[in-house]
Amino acid sequence: MQREGAASVERTNAVSRDLLNRVIVFGLLAAFIAAVYSAVVVGLGAAFDAHMPNTGLSVLATTVVALAFGRVRRRAQRLANRLTYGERAMPEEVLAHFSEQVATSYAPEDALPRMARAIAEGTGASRAEVWVRVEDAFLFAADWPEGERRRRSRVPFGGSSLPAFSGADRVVAVRHHDELLGAITIAKRAGELVTDSEDKLLEDVASQAGLVMRNVALTADLAARLEEIEGAAAELRASRQRIVEAQDAERRRIERDIHDGAQQHLVALAVKLRMARTATEKDPGRAGQALADVRGLIDQALDNLRDLARGIYPPVLAERGIVPALRAQAKPAGMKTTVTARCDERFDPAVEAAVYFCCLEAIQNAAKHGAGRATVRLDYVDSTLSFSVTDDGPGFDAATANRGSGLQNMEDRVAAVGGRFEIRSEPGAGTTIAGRMPARTRKQGS
Repeated sequence: MQREGAASVERTNAVSRDLLNRVIVFGLLAAFIAAVYSAVVVGLGAAFDAHMPNTGLSVLATTVVALAFGRVRRRAQRLANRLTYGERAMPEEVLAHFSEQVATSYAPEDALPRMARAIAEGTGASRAEVWVRVEDAFLFAADWPEGERRRRSRVPFGGSSLPAFSGADRVVAVRHHDELLGAITIAKRAGELVTDSEDKLLEDVASQAGLVMRNVALTADLAARLEEIEGAAAELRASRQRIVEAQDAERRRIERDIHDGAQQHLVALAVKLRMARTATEKDPGRAGQALADVRGLIDQALDNLRDLARGIYPPVLAERGIVPALRAQAKPAGMKTTVTARCDERFDPAVEAAVYFCCLEAIQNAAKHGAGRATVRLDYVDSTLSFSVTDDGPGFDAATANRGSGLQNMEDRVAAVGGRFEIRSEPGAGTTIAGRMPARTRKQGS
């Protein structure tokens, strides 16, 4: 009952203010018209000793009033507004001002704080807030007076009706083409209620705010996409840098292996050949043994070069494909490895190399960490080649463990061919290294 009585009093006060506003405007306009007629008809008539006909003076006075009426009426209206509403602007002024701001605002997000301020000033609210709908929730976007109270507020949304906003005396939906995009809320001072004119102002502003919120949403989405692209670009640059560093490290390893292996065998072979030639000249009996030593060094050099070539790019991979190459090489000591495949197609060399080296490195890592068994699976479905290497090793916490260079190299290899890399592992439950990537088949031997 008290609230209904307060509402009745508030409506009566609003009607009284509107009536008083109109009375002041009409009074000021009447005073202006009377002053013009007095000045023209009486003043000019007295100045010309009534030689000018009254009809002519009346026409002149009417002309002056007609020319100045519009400007005088606007000033009278502003003065009446200040006298009856104080610093609060009339709803029509608020709506017109907001429309102008929306039309001239270059940044869509700037319109939301302006909207909140215009609503607060037009309704006399103690607080006005603008909320933007993002999927299944309303997120706080702007308020007036500006504060930090709701900077990270989130109101869940479900169904077709607006949710309840704490502290709001009035909530208005903002739509664009029948799509719910946000909401406007106001809170009145203690003892004040939302009047019909204020309610209409909210509805009118909400009807114009739909396009603004649509632009804000598009701007936010564009900013998010740009941030995502920048992040992907940064990751791509880092990945390329890691690949370059890995290539440099691999070149240094190959140089070291050639220097310490094949080159040393060739140097020793040259020495042995000189000794064999000397032996044939001075001690033919020792020539046979020297030639046998030379043959042994040649065999060692060939084995060393074959091992080196297999580490760079195994010939069986280039000639026969992924499955035969893995079955030929996946034999680390002390661990049983099984390769199962539901594909016998050949793929682009870059894809085959990525899958082969990832699987091989996963097998070697499993053996190094004490696994007793590893299973390699290959599958090709719907133009997607997938692989997985599962071992029964000690495992680790994949969510918190730091990735070593081996895991990072595998991820970079898969990413370089447009695929996705995954690690699944738990302490005591083994590890699974998996990846999937788009792949095109090619003819055997091509």
